Amino acid sequence: MHTTGSLYGFLVIGGMLAITPGPNMVYVMSRSIAQGRTAGLISLAGVMVGYLFYMFGAAFGITTLFMSVPYAGTALGVVGAAYLLYLAWQAVRPGGRSPFELKTLPNEQPLRLLAMGATTSVLNPKLAMLFVSLLPQFIDYRHGSVFGQSLFLGSLLIGAFASANGLVAICSSGIAQFLHGRPALLLAQRWAMGAVLGGLGVQMLVEASRTAGVA
Repeated sequence: MHTTGSLYGFLVIGGMLAITPGPNMVYVMSRSIAQGRTAGLISLAGVMVGYLFYMFGAAFGITTLFMSVPYAGTALGVVGAAYLLYLAWQAVRPGGRSPFELKTLPNEQPLRLLAMGATTSVLNPKLAMLFVSLLPQFIDYRHGSVFGQSLFLGSLLIGAFASANGLVAICSSGIAQFLHGRPALLLAQRWAMGAVLGGLGVQMLVEASRTAGVA
């Protein structure tokens, strides 16, 4: 279903995205610092509910598109490339706020922590774009079930995000203090991420244009 090279590429991109701070990571970190690592891990469990929601939604949507709309792969490739180029710009743009400016949060009960984590994740539209733009680039509709491939790749992506955010929940205080005192490291990480996403976005645009030309 997937070649070793394509899986390696997907894992590299997924890993880079997973370690890039975003709203969910900052929320988990803030909750861990404010209420302890157990609260952070419970919040992370809620956040993962949102990831599962978008994974299944994207899998059903991608399957429907591939089955019913001609050239859907090319269209999704263009959309995905544009989104990755947008993320690359967001990573390197000047004047951006540090994601490690943490919030002070009140203590909450476990069920509320779970619900708040899920709500934070589900209401993050970037998650939907992430799944819809990234997964199709590594799906080959000629080999195996599109739905099955979507779930397989989505599960790998969720695993990467869960691992990264789990480490954040456990080591949040040390991570925040370490990065807060090293702005050069944060800047280097942002530029490395921007370069990877930008290069991938350009590559996807080229491949989409070639596909459209052949068609």
